Amino acid sequence: MGTKWKSSLTFFLIMMLLTYGISGLFSGAANGDRYLFKNYFQSNEFQERLNYFTNLLSLYELNGTTKEEAKENITVSAEEIEEHRYRYGSLSDQIMNIESQYEEEIFAAKENGNSEVEKVLTEEKNKKIADITMNFKDDEHVRKKLIAEKERNIDQFFEEIYMYPKSEYEANKNQFVYYLKSTGSEEVHTNLQLSEKDDPKEFINQKDMYYIENYSGSRGYINSTDGFHYFGSSDITEDLIRGDETRFTGQIALSKNAPADSETMIEFRDFQKSQALYYGHSLSGLAALFISVFLLRRRPLFEPILKSKWAQMYLRLPLDVRILFTGIAFVGSIICMFGVIDYYPFRYGYEWLYAFIFLVIGTLFIAALIVQAVLLIHLFKTEGHFKAEWKTTILYRIAKAVADAFLIQKVGIQLLILLGIVFCFGVGAAVVIVQPAFLLIYFPAFLLIGLPVVLFMFKRIGYFNKIVENSNDIMLGNLETDLPVNGKTALATLASNMNALKHGVKTSQQKQVKSERLKTELITNVSHDLRTPLTSIISYTELLKNPNLSEEERASYVEIVDRKSQRLKILIDDLFEASKMASGNIDLVKQNADIAQLLQQALAEYNEAISQSSLQFRVTYLDEPVYAVVDGQKMWRVFENLIGNILKYSLENTRVYLSVKKIGEHVIISFKNVTKYELSENTDELFERFKRGDSSRHTEGSGLGLTIAKSIVELHGGQLEIDVDGDLFKVTIILEAK
Repeated sequence: MGTKWKSSLTFFLIMMLLTYGISGLFSGAANGDRYLFKNYFQSNEFQERLNYFTNLLSLYELNGTTKEEAKENITVSAEEIEEHRYRYGSLSDQIMNIESQYEEEIFAAKENGNSEVEKVLTEEKNKKIADITMNFKDDEHVRKKLIAEKERNIDQFFEEIYMYPKSEYEANKNQFVYYLKSTGSEEVHTNLQLSEKDDPKEFINQKDMYYIENYSGSRGYINSTDGFHYFGSSDITEDLIRGDETRFTGQIALSKNAPADSETMIEFRDFQKSQALYYGHSLSGLAALFISVFLLRRRPLFEPILKSKWAQMYLRLPLDVRILFTGIAFVGSIICMFGVIDYYPFRYGYEWLYAFIFLVIGTLFIAALIVQAVLLIHLFKTEGHFKAEWKTTILYRIAKAVADAFLIQKVGIQLLILLGIVFCFGVGAAVVIVQPAFLLIYFPAFLLIGLPVVLFMFKRIGYFNKIVENSNDIMLGNLETDLPVNGKTALATLASNMNALKHGVKTSQQKQVKSERLKTELITNVSHDLRTPLTSIISYTELLKNPNLSEEERASYVEIVDRKSQRLKILIDDLFEASKMASGNIDLVKQNADIAQLLQQALAEYNEAISQSSLQFRVTYLDEPVYAVVDGQKMWRVFENLIGNILKYSLENTRVYLSVKKIGEHVIISFKNVTKYELSENTDELFERFKRGDSSRHTEGSGLGLTIAKSIVELHGGQLEIDVDGDLFKVTIILEAK
């Protein structure tokens, strides 16, 4: 435990050193334009203070305009007269306005019988109307009124505004030394104690002054009207500035004998202290930064932290949350770095304390930022890991949830509309609580919109619950009740799909039952068909072991064993071939073949059997060859199987019809015969393995002929169909013609 704490403390101290180094860089970057290679007199603070004193000097000494002089300089322009005349509208508008102002008061006085008040009000009204009328008749009348108004404004300016900054001017005169001379006369303004023979340059020099500002024709002037700009732009200041303007050249300087407690000198000392702190902080911070980086590279401090349980817990957070925490750590680090340097020049002890607190908090933020950055960089470098992590983010989940909500666009739009309505009514309820008068709007809106929406939602939820309940019934095996399908909504589609699924399950169950039955029959039939010849072989083999057999008996038994062996071989070969056909594991050697010729070859193979039978074959061909791209050997096997079945299962003394036709792009081969056995109307059973038309299984067939034939035709991309009409049995083969 001691080693662990020691490692953590070492890491924190290095992080604190790193944080101090970064704060030094921040100090260098943030305050470089203020302290780097500059002194106080080049700073904005001093230049603003100097300009302020210059304006005050211009206002109270260089200008010297009195209230009486300002009144004498008053002028009134034609535009001002016109503006005053129409300030409240035309003459008729102004008269109507005055009439309306006095109408009620005069009427009330008249009703009360107070004739004196009525007379005074009437005279007052008529006087105003006469004055307004005179405004539109006589420019001089308006000019006098405007002059009087401006004189009142000048009185107010000098009594209330002009004298306000004068105390600051007197205070600044003790700090600054000035000597200014008019450019148009010998008028001099100075606070130096000079005789006529004294040269002001002997008093205003670099030895006795901190700073000297020269005003000359090439570098600018001080105007006697500059001070009025301190009060902004107004009609009064414009009238004051309108007087004669005098330009002054000379010098204004900050004396080294300025009072130590003056604002300028306090600011000067603070600047020097701050500048020293700036250089010390920046340079020591740069050194601390190099040392901390060196220590971080030499000591494996990150590995224990990255392997700690806290890091493992952190890695379980979603990626965007981790990125957010990294961003918070970055912003916190920036704020703390500015907090460290915000207290220059640290006049008071609590400012040092605040700076240290910001340094410690900044250390925590920077340590968190670096650890998180290392984890994120490791994640980005791991190939494929970032994509997997991204899928765990809250943003991805929200985006996926929104995408899933709009997977069916209609449902997503309905959801947005419903949420919007619910939100609006929620806000409306809050508004009604604050302003009950809105209930007159809210209640009808709720009845017309809100209540139907609530009913709609409950109806949809109920429908959804029915679907869920029905799915539970399907899971439990209850497949009887169908869901109602109402409308064309997504829920209706879901209900329809559930019904289809249920019917599919029922069909699947029926097929499964049928499959089990067929499997049982297959095993039974295979066992029977294979056991019969095998039993004969075993029996006659035992008989052949008898040494007392005659040659005729022995030859007869050998012939029977041979016949049964051939029979067993045929059964096994057909079984393997049927399996290969069903799995598609067979190669076809296709070529262009005449279908009619293949059928003739198959008939030729059975020529003797056909002659010995009582059946009459009727074969119909086209006059021209009918070609198809087929494997001739396999297709010949199809014809052979079908003709063999006809010979085995046709009723004696009946006709058999075979035909080859070409209809459009297809070749149609048909086989028709009358069966000797009664067939089921379910023709699919005839394609089942080991299924025979002879249900007693007395014939020599394997029961695989039709299965093999159908598989071969389908491998060629064709179709083999069976039709049964009473005892009439018809097989139709459809192939694509060449």
